[in-house]
This record gives sequence, structure tokens and C-alpha cells, in this order.
Amino acid sequence: MALFVIGDLHLSLGADKPMDIFPGWEGYLPRLEANWRKLITPADTVVLAGDTSWAMNLNDTKADFAFIQSLPGQKWLLKGNHDYWWTTTRKMDKFLAASGFDTLHILHNNACIVGDTALCGTRGWPFDDVAAQGEKLMAREAGRLRMSLQAAGDTHRKIAFLHYPPVYPGASAKELVEVLNEFGVTECYYGHLHGKSIRYAVQGPVDGITYRLISADGLVFCPYKIG
Repeated sequence: MALFVIGDLHLSLGADKPMDIFPGWEGYLPRLEANWRKLITPADTVVLAGDTSWAMNLNDTKADFAFIQSLPGQKWLLKGNHDYWWTTTRKMDKFLAASGFDTLHILHNNACIVGDTALCGTRGWPFDDVAAQGEKLMAREAGRLRMSLQAAGDTHRKIAFLHYPPVYPGASAKELVEVLNEFGVTECYYGHLHGKSIRYAVQGPVDGITYRLISADGLVFCPYKIG
């Protein structure tokens, strides 16, 4: 019953938006599938930390979700900034059930409990967006993170997942970090960064919390096993 995480799959099996045009992404889908099947069993759980599909609406995710469904493990999907198909949890749950995607679940204002571990998270927001609307969105995301961690209860080890980085070299999204500290979170995984930006990712402990970048190209398309 192992735990894995990977973000930013950017699947486009049902749309004409291939990622293979970007350096390092050539032939990434077969590489991802091979690594996934080598590491992950049906008893394992995988968090997909945002930007899962390029689909513009929920119905157009079917080809991408069918690919994910075909892979072993239970998958919990977090919202990313490019998940335009994202809608209400009720609508997404209904769609997944009707489509037979029984290994796909939505991580949004809730928690996934696996053994003694609670998987919690939200999209997050860019810490440097200081406009009034940005402050409002950051506050909303901090509230959603708190709601997810509250759903975990008091008896579980809590691991947090975000799409946007909550920390940068010398800076942080203090609203999110304060919530992580409030609930005693010591592990946080995030995505969003690609290409040359990967070199600037904070990887390691900062003030008692260990951060790790898990964007697909940052992991060379190999799901990361959580210790």
C-alpha cells in the first residue's frame, strides 16, 4: 500500500495540444506509462497534483482519464491552473462514476486516508500576485487547504499537496505556509514548475517542512514514492 505522487501530466489524448514539442518531453507518454507500471501496483495510491488534462470541459477528458484508469493504483486528482475542465465536486464525481473511472477520485476540500496517513491539498496560488483579486484567491486557497487538513482528523500523519509552489528561494506564500504549520505538516509536494524553472525549485527542509517538486518533467516522468 505505497504512496506516490506526480503532477503536470498535461495529457492531450482527446485534444490537439501535444507536449512533445517541448524540449525534454519527447515521447514522454510511453516513458511515463512504463515507469508507472514498473513501480505502482493496484494496491497503491497516487496523487496527481494538478494540470492532469488539457481538456476544456469535463466530457472531453474521457480519453485522458481512460488512460489514467488503465494504469494501476487509486488516483486522487488535485486542481491545477490548466485544468479548465474542473467543475464542482458533485459533477466530477457523477461523471467519473458514470464513465466507469472507478480508480479516479477528486481531492478538493477533503482528505484521502490511506492507513495512518492523510493526503490533503488544494491548488494554491502564486505568492507574488499582490493584486486585490490575487489576495482574495490566496485567502480562498488557504481556506481550502485548512478544510482539507481538518477533514484528516487528529489521528493521522498529514501530507500536503499543492499545484503552485508555496515556497521560492527567499520567499513564500505565507498564508499557505501558516496553515501547514498550524496542522503540523512536515511534508509538502508541489508541481507547476517546468523546464529552466526547475533549477529554482525549493527542494528540502525549510523551517520544519520538507518541500519537493513533483512536476512530471521535474521527475523525468517517473512517479515519486513517498517514504
